[in-house]
Amino acid sequence: MSLLWPSLAAIAWALVVAIAGGKLTRLDDWYRRLKRPRLQPPDWAFGPAWTVIFALCVAAAVLAWRDAPDERARFVVVGLYLLNGALNVLWNVLFFWRRRPDHALVEVVALWLSILAPIVLFWPFSPTASLLLAPYLIWVSFASYLNWQIVRLNGPFGSAAKAPRQIDGVRDA
Repeated sequence: MSLLWPSLAAIAWALVVAIAGGKLTRLDDWYRRLKRPRLQPPDWAFGPAWTVIFALCVAAAVLAWRDAPDERARFVVVGLYLLNGALNVLWNVLFFWRRRPDHALVEVVALWLSILAPIVLFWPFSPTASLLLAPYLIWVSFASYLNWQIVRLNGPFGSAAKAPRQIDGVRDA
């Protein structure tokens, strides 16, 4: 069975998710005023990290699709891959576009679970695919911590909320 079409589909979806996420990420004045935790990597590091993660996700999806024992399992592989991409984009919408890190913090639980689910479900028939998703789970776990710290340091958010807190006009970078 050829892996050409599953590979092209997985790459296309990864590109859609990456481009949408990139377009929705606004590093504007609002973002720059946010007080951020000391452990946050520099902004430039996120692009390379996500590139590696998306490449690993494509490989995991293709391997899981190839190794799936039947069509039902393939349907689950595709569904989980699509769901995860949609949740990935939704986080960017909530955090950057809607400027609601508090809502993004709630949503990141679903994103995290959408990574854990394929790790667990793929393991019986494609342990390699499961292992390829481990760095993504670790990264989103770390990103969840960063998100939580941003909410803690800057909340509350929303239309009635005040601007991000600053101490003597300096944010914690």
